[in-house]
Amino acid sequence: MSDTPMMQQYLSIRRGLPPGTLLLFRLGDFYELFMEDAATAADLLNVALTKRNGMPMCGVPFHSAETYLAKLIKAGHRVAICDQVGVPQPGRIVERQITQIISPGTVNDVQLLEAARPNYFAAANVKKGRFGLALLDVSTGEFRVTELGDEAALKDELARFGPSELIVPEGSLLEALPGAIAYDAYPFEHHHADDCLREHFAVQSLTAFGCDGQVAAVGAAGAALHYLKHQLRRPLGHVRTLGVFLSDEHVALDHATQQNLELVQPRSSGPDTSLLHALNRTVTPMGTRLLRLWILKPLRDRTAIAQRLDVLQLLLEHPFLLDACRESLRGIRDVERTLGRLSQGTGNGRDLAVLRGSLEALPKVADQLAALRQSSLGQAVPAMLEEFQGGLALLPELRDCLRRALVDEPPVTVREGGLIRPGYHAGLDELRAATDHGKAWIASLQQREIERTGIRSLKIRYTSVFGYFIEVTKANLSAIPDDYVRKQTTVNGERFITPELKEVEGKILGAEERSHALESELFTGLRDRVLADLEEMQRTAAILARFDALCSLAETARLYGYCRPVITAGDGIAIEDGRHPVLDQNLTTEKFVPNDCLLDAQENRLMLITGPNMAGKSTYIRQVALLVLMAQMGSFVPARSAEIGLVDRIFTRVGASDDLGRGLSTFMVEMNETANIIHNATGRSLVILDEIGRGTSTFDGLSIAWSVAEYLHDVLRVRALFATHYHEMTELTAVCSGVKNYNVAVREWNDQIIFLRKIQPGPADKSYGIQVARLAGLPAAVLERAKEILMNLEASELNAQGRPRLAEAKVFKTRAKRSEEGRPQLSLLDYRPNDEGKQSG
Repeated sequence: MSDTPMMQQYLSIRRGLPPGTLLLFRLGDFYELFMEDAATAADLLNVALTKRNGMPMCGVPFHSAETYLAKLIKAGHRVAICDQVGVPQPGRIVERQITQIISPGTVNDVQLLEAARPNYFAAANVKKGRFGLALLDVSTGEFRVTELGDEAALKDELARFGPSELIVPEGSLLEALPGAIAYDAYPFEHHHADDCLREHFAVQSLTAFGCDGQVAAVGAAGAALHYLKHQLRRPLGHVRTLGVFLSDEHVALDHATQQNLELVQPRSSGPDTSLLHALNRTVTPMGTRLLRLWILKPLRDRTAIAQRLDVLQLLLEHPFLLDACRESLRGIRDVERTLGRLSQGTGNGRDLAVLRGSLEALPKVADQLAALRQSSLGQAVPAMLEEFQGGLALLPELRDCLRRALVDEPPVTVREGGLIRPGYHAGLDELRAATDHGKAWIASLQQREIERTGIRSLKIRYTSVFGYFIEVTKANLSAIPDDYVRKQTTVNGERFITPELKEVEGKILGAEERSHALESELFTGLRDRVLADLEEMQRTAAILARFDALCSLAETARLYGYCRPVITAGDGIAIEDGRHPVLDQNLTTEKFVPNDCLLDAQENRLMLITGPNMAGKSTYIRQVALLVLMAQMGSFVPARSAEIGLVDRIFTRVGASDDLGRGLSTFMVEMNETANIIHNATGRSLVILDEIGRGTSTFDGLSIAWSVAEYLHDVLRVRALFATHYHEMTELTAVCSGVKNYNVAVREWNDQIIFLRKIQPGPADKSYGIQVARLAGLPAAVLERAKEILMNLEASELNAQGRPRLAEAKVFKTRAKRSEEGRPQLSLLDYRPNDEGKQSG
């Protein structure tokens, strides 16, 4: 079989593909895979692996290929689609070409994409100690780059965006990144990447994009374009601009913080407890994807935050207009990805219909924007609202063109006709009439032949291989007329042709073939007409996404009584009656108890929170972090009032988890995350710590927790919330002026514990661990014995005067001084309370 012309064609096409690509080769009504590709795909697709002349092969039906393609893509494979592009002719091999190469990072089929999240193809680069990252969503044309100072920051960004595919320079240290694909290092070189980007965007320099001097970032961006164009053969005409994420524009969130705060996905497989789920009331896929990005990239610019808050304020002041705006947006479909498919040549008539429907809904959106503007008379119109109105392109001529040209429900495929509305093109109408007339004649001929032969079961049928024929069962073969010419024998009978049928067949098929070819040409013309307005439509889609995201935040704020936060340049965080945005919506068995928070860089630098398990310490500290994040993404917050001094980073160390795949214990994971905070937090950061040191022995854990708290207070001077079970740490207030003790209020009744969920000043009086164990169902005998052991341990911790022994222990107070470079240096001063409780050192 390997010597046949067909296999020679297959091998020639196969050799031109990137390594590791599976080739789906169209043969009739099937896509076939051969040799190693067949062996790989058969297991993944659960189809039979067969052999022909000793060669492994398997196949999937052409009409249901999307289902099988999805399985291959989800398994991480690249797939090349080889279609028949020529007309089959007897004795000749039909022409075949690669029509698309699909990889996890370049999927644009609506059936293979998750509408609510972007699908990024990424390239990472390293030059002179700087790390560049490029992110390109092929389905929409979004293209962004950033440059980072270390590998840890790069990993945080990769965790934030979760690209489906990542390329790195061959031979670089980045090859160790999970899932990285090593690619030729030359396209990452700055001069080559710069040329590639300038050629693509048709500009003389990259100055307008704001990436001057970012050698690593430019290298990553150029390599991404080069790989997609030359390796995956992707047309990228819809990629029209390059955005830059600057490190000082957004709040930095490391991987642990993204997970611990459950920003866009829950940590468990149960109900969705993410912040995105709580805030998301968007009505378009574009709005959902953008809201997700806003959560992952909170702002650090007060003006940009205020612009979003101003629009929310206006929407909330006019709830009827808010409802009308949301209703008008419901007619908008996923314009971004639809344009992406059409730009890459994979779109169909239904994509044009999606654009038509969205263009028809646009005037209502414009009317609501105008009504919002009018409602703000007497006060300044929000700048973002003016930007929306000025940038929205209604494109009435394109809308009317699509309305006249397309049928109401276009078919999936373009080549089979039925796409263009009757009356749009006179020549097409004539060909259709000829085809319809011929088919009517065929129906009439069938009836005449039944009457002439007396064969009631006689049928005139059609297949793409044999054309039209008369089909007669075996039982009636004796009744066939002499002018019937045998064409094919089947299991149940014979197929015949007559000179008259043959003549009409040529007319029908000729008209139908010309009709389909003309429809394909008309579709291409309509697609080109749409792409002529591509830039305006992309800008309009971006505006619709932003407006939808803002309306979603406003609707959530309206439903749950959120307040507008006051964003300041100071260091204070003052929240009154704050509520957890997720639990506030989901609690069913009890009402959520609101709590206050006061943090600054002076007397309220570190909140030390004690109290029993299940009382709500972790919920409270995460709540504060989420409210600060929401405020800086430009959202109203669930509180009576909130004043937020801008933060540059949010760090969290919450929960217990291990990483057995990398040989890391729970305690090692905890220490790694804590070390990351210590090394990267600044005086503008917000730090959330829960139960530091609990993964090791009591004295080791207490020592580490105490030392970390001192360092955060004295050296880094961050705003921090520190939840702990180590009650000894409440004595930190004696040595650290900015530490304040708080506890979660509980009450005991009949040896039972009642959680009040209220944060109040002062240390907890005890841990209530045995009472919590009783709630968990430990046997009474175990609980009684635990009480006895606890009494003995507590007695041994007191000296003869009944004072805790820790008060006599020598501890170190860490004080900071600045080096000439401005970096903190540590000096350890002996500290011991004297008999009067005063410091001596």
